[in-house]
Amino acid sequence: MTVSARSKLRLRDYIAGSARLVRTTNLIIVALTQYLTRILLIGPRENWREIVLDPYLFLLSLSTVCIAAAGYIINDYFDVKIDIVNKPERVVVGRYLKRRWAIGAHQILNVMGAVLGLAVSPYIFLINVFSITLLWFYSERFKRLPFIGNFIVSLLTAMTLLILTVHYPENRHLVFIYAVFSFFISLVREIVKDMEDIKGDQAHGCRTLPIIWGIPRTRNFLYIVLVLFIFALFAMARVLNNSLLVLLFILLLLPILYLAFQLSRADTRRDFRQVSSLCKIIMLLGLMTMIWA
Repeated sequence: MTVSARSKLRLRDYIAGSARLVRTTNLIIVALTQYLTRILLIGPRENWREIVLDPYLFLLSLSTVCIAAAGYIINDYFDVKIDIVNKPERVVVGRYLKRRWAIGAHQILNVMGAVLGLAVSPYIFLINVFSITLLWFYSERFKRLPFIGNFIVSLLTAMTLLILTVHYPENRHLVFIYAVFSFFISLVREIVKDMEDIKGDQAHGCRTLPIIWGIPRTRNFLYIVLVLFIFALFAMARVLNNSLLVLLFILLLLPILYLAFQLSRADTRRDFRQVSSLCKIIMLLGLMTMIWA
């Protein structure tokens, strides 16, 4: 292989590795979700062209994407040894990207996220700084502790919607319902991922729920979370006296019950990966109900 061919191969691996490191698909979903929330829930829907071209929405969404990308980088930076056991094919830091480059990219993205947020509002800036700090401590410490790491990720997922209401306060009650939805389904998925990754986590001294409780007790805890999830959705829809939203959530009961059924049968790493994927599908279905909300 020539020097030129090797250089091209390294560049291609670098680009592919970097895209995988920052979870490009997830970042696109975050941005799309924020735009759809702004159009469908906050509205007015008939002004969708003006909303899409709103520079403040663009800056807010871009700041969120930058901080999320930085969070993915620092998470992988601290988790290289664990990921070699759990997901060796997905390890990027140290393979395609040097560790010093990873930490440098993390810092640049965080600064960009904070500055972009400040351009929208001082309150957005403060929320972004809070998120940056929380993501650092999550990756460095809290991820290895029972429940608190799961809670932090779920809270930050919900905040990607709630942050919109700081600059766009209209219909914030509807946005709050979908933020709660995102929080609960993300919490379930994060705990399921810990069940999937129990081998690597245990080998490196993590103290996640499946490690300290075992799989059966963690599964029972998830059943409780699912019940609270369903109760919270219907309670908020009833408080708003929104019968259409109640109907939409009734339809969502079917995939949620199927999730509980699949969870009850899950035993292997592959099983838990499938349950995790099902959580993603339910989140997508939930976000699709924004069209009729």
